[in-house]
Amino acid sequence: MNETAQKVSMEEIIVAHHVLRDVVHKTPLQHNAVLSEKYNCNVYLKREDLQTVRSFKIRGAYNKIRSLTDEELARGVVCASAGNHAQGVAFSCKELQIPGKIFMPTTTPRQKVTQVKLFGGEFVEVILVGDTFDASFAEAMAYCEEQGMTFIHPFDDSKVIAGQGTVGMEIMNEIPEPVDYVFAGIGGGGLVAGVGTYVKSISPQTKVVGVEPAGAPSMQQSFAENKVVTLGQIDKFVDGAAVQQVGQLTYEICRELLDDIVVVPEGKVCTTILELYNQNAIVAEPAGALSIAALEFCKEQIAGKTVVCIISGGNNDIDRMQEIKERSLIYEGLKHYFIINFPQRAGALREFLDEVLGPTDDITRFEYTKKTNKDNGPALVGIELKKPEDYTSLIERLEQKSFSYMEINHNPSLFNLLI
Repeated sequence: MNETAQKVSMEEIIVAHHVLRDVVHKTPLQHNAVLSEKYNCNVYLKREDLQTVRSFKIRGAYNKIRSLTDEELARGVVCASAGNHAQGVAFSCKELQIPGKIFMPTTTPRQKVTQVKLFGGEFVEVILVGDTFDASFAEAMAYCEEQGMTFIHPFDDSKVIAGQGTVGMEIMNEIPEPVDYVFAGIGGGGLVAGVGTYVKSISPQTKVVGVEPAGAPSMQQSFAENKVVTLGQIDKFVDGAAVQQVGQLTYEICRELLDDIVVVPEGKVCTTILELYNQNAIVAEPAGALSIAALEFCKEQIAGKTVVCIISGGNNDIDRMQEIKERSLIYEGLKHYFIINFPQRAGALREFLDEVLGPTDDITRFEYTKKTNKDNGPALVGIELKKPEDYTSLIERLEQKSFSYMEINHNPSLFNLLI
């Protein structure tokens, strides 16, 4: 490790572990038979979804706040967060009985906002502002300066990183065999920077892999340009990792320590969330599922190896499950949307149902786009398939029967407008 990246030491992580021992849970490290068989390796899951506030974020937040002076604590703290860091700060404020102002994007799932208020009680105030974390962050910083309060950064702070690093300490203390790979999600980079620091300090041969959503690959892009960059637009779906700009400190540490960054499509994250629930009864939020979703893209490298995936959080709003299922089906090639212009003849719709749809194809949506002229207008049609291979024959039958159609799955503007 070079001098620039030597901003957090193993010793600081050990100190953080002592600070946190009466506040955080030592979460389970579980061998997962389903994933191990699927990927022909030994997969262990570090269950931070079972942590206090259901996320690792309490580790960094509490460690940072406990390092403040009595005077700083009396003035109170401010944070900006998409949810989990806010819960960690809120819990810490109530635990230490200090005032806190929590700035969150207006797009934050309602479940996370409710949990922040629950954990903080009378000691915190939640302020919803901006559409993204970065917009909320700017408002929080301005308020912090005006009021003379202490800002608790969600990732770009050595005390926060040291707190997150205790996840790595617990993994390495408990794992019964040498670790070949550790996979951790990247939002701002605090978790993987802290975990990577500890893991590499005692097991340099272990490969540390960061995982980002395809819609917000801020660390990967920063690596590519050899500097911290700000992404112009991001997909906010993986809300816990949808960050336009990673931290300067986390970038420097990750640049030195990470062996690889895997970028995962949001649809694959959704499939992973559903599989974790159906096969393991694990409720993971989108950011929490990133590390496991990445295994699909590393099958050859991890075969026969010992792998640890950190499930970083379990704060998933049940209201999002329909969208998660929809994104998964589309990603897996099982759901397709078309604009179909039916021929102007009697029986055209019946012909479509009888001779175009396959025996196991299912119409999940049918809506005429011209409400006043259904006999001469296109329709929006959603079709769910039993298996992806059925798609080719569906398209062949559409063309054989001379149905004029436009597939909108691959047309982002039209898809977002209609679906």
